[in-house]
Amino acid sequence: MEDKALKIGSRELRSRLMVGTGKYKTFELMQEALEASGAQMVTVAVRRVNLDRTKESLLDYLDPKKYVLLPNTAGCYTKEEAIRIARLGRAAGLSNLVKLEVIGDEKTLLPDTRALLEATEELVKEGFVVMPYTNDDPIAAKRLEEAGAACVMPLAAPIGSGQGILNRLNIELILEKVKIPVIVDAGVGTASDAAVAMELGADGVLMNTAIAEAKDPVRMAEAMRKAVEAGRLAFLAGRMPKKKYASASSPAAGVVG
Repeated sequence: MEDKALKIGSRELRSRLMVGTGKYKTFELMQEALEASGAQMVTVAVRRVNLDRTKESLLDYLDPKKYVLLPNTAGCYTKEEAIRIARLGRAAGLSNLVKLEVIGDEKTLLPDTRALLEATEELVKEGFVVMPYTNDDPIAAKRLEEAGAACVMPLAAPIGSGQGILNRLNIELILEKVKIPVIVDAGVGTASDAAVAMELGADGVLMNTAIAEAKDPVRMAEAMRKAVEAGRLAFLAGRMPKKKYASASSPAAGVVG
């Protein structure tokens, strides 16, 4: 199977790993982890960053020539709030990209898919490249594609839970349902989780907590980079079929007794 570059809107990415910039103990540690991850696209929570640069800011530690900044609407619970934050990020010069989050529940942090769809439709009309964080629902994913989303970002497990890929079937169904890129987002805990997501055929993986809250974030970032690469390569190679019974590694046919 021939590989193709990952395209989000007009942007072409070599790395299929996207990472967040929150929860690190220091900005310097974040810089080291980003470097080790090999990621080109990094998320920036618009509501949690000092945009006017009057004091130390996360943005001081992100080289815009090196990274594609992906503003996100983390912490928004209404369509109106998410749209306002997206506009604020673009007005501040971050990007016309937006990782769109509209949360529907404070405990689970699961998306409000109705508000998410309405916000996507509005922001697409305004010229945003919308990357919506959504439930693992194939129908919702298709609706977001029809609304003009540049990709869909279904959760693998609740945000920050580190539970890994709990919904392989749903991810596979989404991959069958839509033609735009599918970026698995939320729930990854370790490198094997990232590899599984890629082996399923996902176009990429986005994570934050799994790296930032690891005992050694820099090493975990490197592990995630390698896992995403390995998972993609395995997907392209095509795994052997699963069998009910054993099959000898060295066939007995032609062996003289």
